[in-house]
Amino acid sequence: MSQSVCILGVTGSIGQSTLKVLQQHPDKYSVFAVTAHSRIEELAEICKQYQPKIAVVPSQYADQLRQLLVQAKLDHIEILTDGAGLIAVAKHAEVDVVMAAIVGAAGLLPTLAAVKAGKRVLLANKEALVMSGDLMMQAAREHQALLLPVDSEHNAIFQCLPEHYLQAERNGEPKLGVSRVLLTASGGPFLNHSLEQLKTVTPQQACKHPNWSMGQKISVDSATLMNKGLELIEACHLFAISEHFVTVVVHPQSIIHSMVQYVDGSTLAQMGNPDMCTPIAHALAWPERIQTHVPALDLFVHQQLNFQEPDIIRFPALKLARQAMQAGGVTPAILNAANEIAVAAFLQQQISFTAIPEVVEHTLQSVENAAADQLELILQADARARDCAHQYVTQLRS
Repeated sequence: MSQSVCILGVTGSIGQSTLKVLQQHPDKYSVFAVTAHSRIEELAEICKQYQPKIAVVPSQYADQLRQLLVQAKLDHIEILTDGAGLIAVAKHAEVDVVMAAIVGAAGLLPTLAAVKAGKRVLLANKEALVMSGDLMMQAAREHQALLLPVDSEHNAIFQCLPEHYLQAERNGEPKLGVSRVLLTASGGPFLNHSLEQLKTVTPQQACKHPNWSMGQKISVDSATLMNKGLELIEACHLFAISEHFVTVVVHPQSIIHSMVQYVDGSTLAQMGNPDMCTPIAHALAWPERIQTHVPALDLFVHQQLNFQEPDIIRFPALKLARQAMQAGGVTPAILNAANEIAVAAFLQQQISFTAIPEVVEHTLQSVENAAADQLELILQADARARDCAHQYVTQLRS
């Protein structure tokens, strides 16, 4: 039977890759709902091609989308708006699979709604798990949702773990013979830059990732290594391990997507060309496999693979993320909120590249930690952190 898919964030890079995979398997999957933030003309074109039943946009763009759909004789497509619309499609009774690909904290509530509705959730929004990891994983267990990682690193770890690992006891200790998780990082475009060089890099330079095609925010996070810090927190929640069992390994070629070490001395690695269609297809069809357009890895072309330790002096964001995971509570949510504000300020050329972790560290020191056992408390901490980070960005500009 064909499965109905809801794509949260369809115009982004993950959403586009998801459509590529679905297009190859029209007998297995259909697009039920799509959402976008501001790229309305692109959304209308997607609606023309895939004929979803529902499209969700911010309310200020609803009339524009409606006009475009009427012109295309697609006025039968229902238009929903804002956060309520995102939640409605994420938990819709006719939806089987939810691709959670909205960037940032905006993806938290619809992702949680999909989990509570017991959906198969393909998790590309790492921030949702960073902010509410314990709540999200508890909801997945209670509502029997299948939460599958789409980030290439976490998907690689998932593929290298023993079967049923995610169902084992969640106490922070590696289980079933696992000893350690090795989380790979490309190092981004500034891997070999000095501290002085990092002070003068531009948003345009930071958004040019050497291996992956990604949106602006995640590209900057990759350049600061904050992306790897967020992924470290995500890995701890997904695989129920303490942060000291996760080692970050810089691997510039992005061929090995992550590794798992075992107590017998084995290290299992998942390898492949850097293309997000592979982890998307894996999570979409798991435990089966489906074909993608991604070519098999040619080991005669990629003859050399390099590895090195990350430099937390030049890239302190990784250290800050590890400390946030150690602190627990709402501290990871504070970290994420401050980083979103800092990255936005950098992209608007309000602060320097090296000021991004400075804003995050200041916010972590200024906003009080608290328990993260209620969604309201997490959202309150998120709001406080954003206010604090905004104020510090203003200080840096003056």
